[in-house]
Amino acid sequence: MPNPKFKFLLGGLFILAAVVYLIFSSTQASAQYFLTVDELLDQQAAMVDKNIRVSGAVIGDSIEYDSNELKLSFTVAHVTGDNNEIEKNGGLAVVLHQAVINPANNTLKVVYVGVKPDLMRNEAQAIMTGHMGADGVFYADELLLKCPTKYEEAVPEQAEG
Repeated sequence: MPNPKFKFLLGGLFILAAVVYLIFSSTQASAQYFLTVDELLDQQAAMVDKNIRVSGAVIGDSIEYDSNELKLSFTVAHVTGDNNEIEKNGGLAVVLHQAVINPANNTLKVVYVGVKPDLMRNEAQAIMTGHMGADGVFYADELLLKCPTKYEEAVPEQAEG
């Protein structure tokens, strides 16, 4: 007859193994590519219809919003994903500005259906989750925006107060 402590230990190990497996499998399932515009365009054919995440700088003149259909379309320009390179070039605001004004940068057309975010403006950093269409358009299901100039301008006011 087996020892009751052994059964308890064996049951505990089994539960621990199940928890580790569930954590690992859910992490793998939710893992997504995080690509720059250049990386996505280089792999465009292989990325069609895959769930991916991409980041770029919003080109303000390209923003179009249909409030009846809640359809937002805009173009993003390539921005490096290397934080060291961003800091070396003067910070995120400078890098986003340079990305938008450089006509040699690769660009990507984006379509998003939903309410237009307040931070949707020229030189905002757009982080989008969605899929690449066969037509070369990125269809975003989720759209996050960072506008570093908004926060940089607010810092001196806070410091003075």
